[in-house]
Amino acid sequence: MIDKECCKRSEEKRVENCMVCGTSLEYLETAVSVICNYCGKEETGYVRCPNGHYVCDECHGKGAFDLISDIALKTSDKDPMIIAELLMAHPKVPMLGCEHGLIATASLLASLKNDGTLGISNEQIIEAMKRTQKQSMPPYCALTGVCGVAIGIGAAFSVILGAACPKDRESAITMHAVARTIDTIANDVGPMCCKSFVRTALGVGYNIAKEYLNVDLPIHREKISCFYSKRHPHGCRENKCLYFPKTTKELKSW
Repeated sequence: MIDKECCKRSEEKRVENCMVCGTSLEYLETAVSVICNYCGKEETGYVRCPNGHYVCDECHGKGAFDLISDIALKTSDKDPMIIAELLMAHPKVPMLGCEHGLIATASLLASLKNDGTLGISNEQIIEAMKRTQKQSMPPYCALTGVCGVAIGIGAAFSVILGAACPKDRESAITMHAVARTIDTIANDVGPMCCKSFVRTALGVGYNIAKEYLNVDLPIHREKISCFYSKRHPHGCRENKCLYFPKTTKELKSW
């Protein structure tokens, strides 16, 4: 049963755990019938609050698309890591969630647009974000092994190359980009962390852009010192993570 009084007390969506009350969520192996607290839509879902709350994908990400695209289209930075860190630090972006797939797409394409070599347009950034949004849905990263962040990198290269089913090299490069991203971020699991995935995926995106498109972006992963550790609902990997705060001597260059 939905805790209606708890809903009334919640003036805005939380960005950790349950968006309604902040309680740690339950991750289910099989889907159950649920009703969204915000729009009332009934559907089946794999993630719910033990207090009976549920937020559908549409309500969960409401406003994120416009927020991310607005910042991505206005930034003049050429380093995708810096753009991503700016987006992930926004108070309306949750600690975990498929909004990070949009961040990966927007950060990579915005940096390539600002580089100028490929002539990336704002329209292409929006198109790639729309493609990402269609497939990046919670909690399918764990249920299928295909993380929305990897989808975001694939969507970016698909738009750049004009990939489509009848095409050869363009589609192959796009698939290689997704496969390499998935393979690389798999090393960051234990537990999963969307913010870590974005950073690692952008490193792969940088390599793909350099290898196939002859674009060498300025990228500085060594400057990142993550401050989200205490916000991770499943427990931060801490020293196992490349981005966990380290002393200056311990930092490794890209």
